[in-house]
Amino acid sequence: MYDVIVIGGGPGGYAASIRSAQLNGKVALLEPAELGGTCVNRGCLPTKMWLKAARIKKTIEAGEMFGVKASIEKIDFSKIVERRNGIPTQIGMGMKSLCTNNGIELIAEKGVIKGPGKIEAGGKILETKSIIIATGTSLQFPDTPGLKDAALTTDEAIDLTEMPESILIVGDGPIEVEMATIFSTFGSVVTLVTPSPRILPLEDGDTGQRITKCLREQGVTIMPRAELKSITPAGEGFSASISGKTEETVEVEKVLVSSRKANTDLGLDAVGIKTGDDGYILVDDTLKTSAGNVYAIGDVAGGAMTSYGATAMGVTAAENAMGDSKSFDSKLVPRALYTFPEAASVGLTEEEADELDLDVEIGNCPMSINGVAMSYGEVEGNVKVIADAKLGQVLGVHIVGEHATEMIGGVAAALQLETTVDELAYTLSMHPTFSENIAMAAQDALNWALYLPSSR
Repeated sequence: MYDVIVIGGGPGGYAASIRSAQLNGKVALLEPAELGGTCVNRGCLPTKMWLKAARIKKTIEAGEMFGVKASIEKIDFSKIVERRNGIPTQIGMGMKSLCTNNGIELIAEKGVIKGPGKIEAGGKILETKSIIIATGTSLQFPDTPGLKDAALTTDEAIDLTEMPESILIVGDGPIEVEMATIFSTFGSVVTLVTPSPRILPLEDGDTGQRITKCLREQGVTIMPRAELKSITPAGEGFSASISGKTEETVEVEKVLVSSRKANTDLGLDAVGIKTGDDGYILVDDTLKTSAGNVYAIGDVAGGAMTSYGATAMGVTAAENAMGDSKSFDSKLVPRALYTFPEAASVGLTEEEADELDLDVEIGNCPMSINGVAMSYGEVEGNVKVIADAKLGQVLGVHIVGEHATEMIGGVAAALQLETTVDELAYTLSMHPTFSENIAMAAQDALNWALYLPSSR
């Protein structure tokens, strides 16, 4: 009898296994494929290697601003692919070693729930006190006529050794926006189509507008309130029929498939686990499903679908499976976007605060007044702070600018500690750094920003 069986060895399942073992649980981790899941092997890390290569290219191209004249002789995409395969292999070896170190039994089989506390794996029935489902998501092909012939999946995109001359990307989230950044940087003509009024609809409106502006300056065509209707062969590529304000046809070489579905083919009905209309497993604030001691974490439970969010959920679920009763607050999970410039946020957006009818104070500090941003020639962006007007508690922080993904960690800690806008305004940062704008935006929310024009 196990204390905890974890189904799925991605970031969430891996963290849940280790935390359960740290709490003296007898733990089995079921993973039929590679440890690390989508994040390590096909998502977060591989795309960041591509984005690093893209950033190096942009840095070289901007060198003349600093008196460094250099040209790019060649871009060997096979080297990026080689690295993107090598790093996950190293990480996977480290993950296996840590599982062994923590006494976790690794079982390279798919787990299927057969009843309360019973899981079938490799033809055997395993018994456990608690189950943590961490099976993630997988690619889903939309039923768009003609799509399969033109499709390039995100799994395939990270292994390209040649860039398509043109590509159509359908969607408005971080995956699609980062892919648009990669392809456009390496010379593809990119068209981004979204049925939403704007890209990044889950982010603050200001963030969406700023990233839209930057993408367009980088040559990406963005078509909001539009829908891909069909695809037909045309010459050496394809003709994509798009319905929006008007009916349009776009000629492309490839169409990126990035939509995903929850991996729930694991016997949920055997114990009555409920899913939402979107197919994702429903959980309460302790991450427990509708079936007794069965928890669900990470992408399979929906939400923002971030690896670090899954990791945090894994820790909470493990502690609860081992006897605790902690709540998980998804609003405190930061979000990141590795575009040019980067974007990152945590907490409520201005739109969400408005929907909740909250009285808020908002402060902004543009990167264009930041000394190091000016020195580096990286002045795109802004820091936005949203605070409760009565209590002063910081409700959300939204950063667009270089190094935003590094800056957000400290802000996330501040929100977890329920910091006030007054405390944030008096926070000291090194000078010169991009992070100085955080305190200045908080000062602006209090109407005493030192380096912004007075609003009085």
